[in-house]
Amino acid sequence: MTDRPRALVLLSGGLDSTVAAYLAADECEVLGALAFDYGQRARRRELGASYAIAADLRIAHRTVELPFFRLLSAGALTEPASELPRPSAGDLDDPEAARASAAAVWVPNRNGVFIAVGAAWAESAGADVLVVGFNAEEARTFPDNGEDFVARQNEALAYSTARGVRVSAPTQRMSKVEIVRVAMERDLPLERAWSCYEGDDKPCGTCESCRRFDRALDAAGARSWYEARRNR
Repeated sequence: MTDRPRALVLLSGGLDSTVAAYLAADECEVLGALAFDYGQRARRRELGASYAIAADLRIAHRTVELPFFRLLSAGALTEPASELPRPSAGDLDDPEAARASAAAVWVPNRNGVFIAVGAAWAESAGADVLVVGFNAEEARTFPDNGEDFVARQNEALAYSTARGVRVSAPTQRMSKVEIVRVAMERDLPLERAWSCYEGDDKPCGTCESCRRFDRALDAAGARSWYEARRNR
């Protein structure tokens, strides 16, 4: 028996949710992980990454299919015919360019749906906490990554779950650079994560997600560590 909170983690297979899952395991009894197939371009790679991470954490993993997202006008993440934005490294900190890139990949209420579904699963499993991977860097352009969003979700969940399931975002106040530093300091298996909007055999290197990940690796001085892990 343990008096630690019981948690369910939402795993996208990317940088933020990967590190958030390992941080949650320090504080909680993690009962399992959920990943979502909502028709995203990178679903094959994201789901493979999330399964690998769950296996490393020795927790159960389940994929939840949300096919209705494919019926929405949901932008470049779910519409293969739509062109993904290819920002330059300099565009990442340009407010106008960042907002345009975010708008192009916006999926209506995606994180709201993920949290609602995850909270239902958490309550059914007897979990008290739903762990998500958000970050301060992208919260500037994606409002459903911010602290206010999480606070409002928790207000709603106090009414919609009998257990009072709450959302926890361990990486929410960190930049991508800080998240990579945590991964490097703890020697987490970041090579298993997938941080690309595309789903090809290799990361495209030019989408916003790749740009942010690569910049974080270099700024954190983690490139050689990351490559060494990939080559093991």
